[in-house]
Amino acid sequence: MNNSNARPGRGRKHLVRAAAAAAVALGLTTLSACGAAETGSSSSKGSSDKVTIAVPSWVGAEANAAVAQYILENELDTKAELTQLDESVAFDALNSGKVDAILEDWGGAPKKVDLYVNDKKTVVEGGDLGVVGHIGWFVPKYLADEHPDITEWKNLNKYKDLFKTAESGDKGQLLEGSPSYTTNDDAIIKNLDLDYKTVYAGSEAAQITQIRENYKAKKPFITYWWTPQWLNAQIDLVEVKLPEYKEGCDADPEKVACAYAQTPLQKYFNADFAEDGGDAAQFLKNFNWTAEQQNEVAAMIAGEKMSSKAAAEKWVKANEDVWKKWLP
Repeated sequence: MNNSNARPGRGRKHLVRAAAAAAVALGLTTLSACGAAETGSSSSKGSSDKVTIAVPSWVGAEANAAVAQYILENELDTKAELTQLDESVAFDALNSGKVDAILEDWGGAPKKVDLYVNDKKTVVEGGDLGVVGHIGWFVPKYLADEHPDITEWKNLNKYKDLFKTAESGDKGQLLEGSPSYTTNDDAIIKNLDLDYKTVYAGSEAAQITQIRENYKAKKPFITYWWTPQWLNAQIDLVEVKLPEYKEGCDADPEKVACAYAQTPLQKYFNADFAEDGGDAAQFLKNFNWTAEQQNEVAAMIAGEKMSSKAAAEKWVKANEDVWKKWLP
C-alpha cells in the first residue's frame, strides 16, 4: 500500500490508490481536482450543513470514513459525503474547499503539504489518526521457515529463482498492488543491485487475491505490503529486512536504498472548516482509534463483503465506549 517515509514531508509516497471502479463499488462519490460541488461548510457559529471527506482507495481509509460518516449523521445530525480521491488530488481539494477532511494520510504528497499547510495555510494538520503505518517487503512464514536467511535482503539474489514468473522473466518478481501507488521499490532494487522486477497486480483487491492464492498453494512469493491491513490476521507474513531506515535516506527518490519508515498516519482539514466547522470539525479532530479497531471494520468490508455503512453501524453499536469520547 504504499511508500512510507516518516511523517508529513517525507512520508509514504504510499498508495495513491486510484481505482474509480472501487469508488463505484464502495458507493463513494468521485471528484476531480477541479470540478466538484462545494462542500457547504458553514462558518456560522458552530456547525456544518455538510461535511465532505476524501477517501483514498484502500479499505483502511474506507473504514475510517465510514465510521466517521455514520457518527456524523446519526449523532451530530450532519450530512457526510465520502469522495474517493488520490492523496495528491485530495490536498488540492482541501485547498480549494471542495473537501473538508482527509482522515488517513501517509505523507505521500509532501510538496502539497508544504504548499498548502506551510505556505498558503489553506490546509491545517488535524492530528494523529492513532494508527502507525508501515510498508515493507514480505514473504510467507512457511517460506521463511524453509529458508531462514531469505528475510535478509543481502540473500535475496540467491533465491530469485523461487520468485520468477512469466511477467518477471529471468528476474525474481516483487508483487506490487496498484500502479498508482508511489513506492520506492524500483529504486531500492536498483540501488541494492537486486535481480528483481516489480510486477503490479493492478489494485489492492487484485494483490490480495494473488497473495491468498499463492498462500493457499504454499507457493513462494515476495510482496510489497503494509500494516495495518486486515488480511494480516488471516495469513502469516514475515518482513524482509532492508537496510535500516534513517531520517533522510529516502529524500532523493532515485537514490533510496533503505527500508520504509514507521509512519504515524495523519489527518488534514481545510483551514476554514477546521476553524468554523463547529461540532463536526471538533469530532473529526477527536477521531482517534487503533490499528486493531480499524482492521475490525476493514475486515467486515473487504473480508466479509459487508457494505461500508453496515460495517460502520455494526462497529459503532458495539463500541460506544470508544467513540463517545470523540464527540464534542
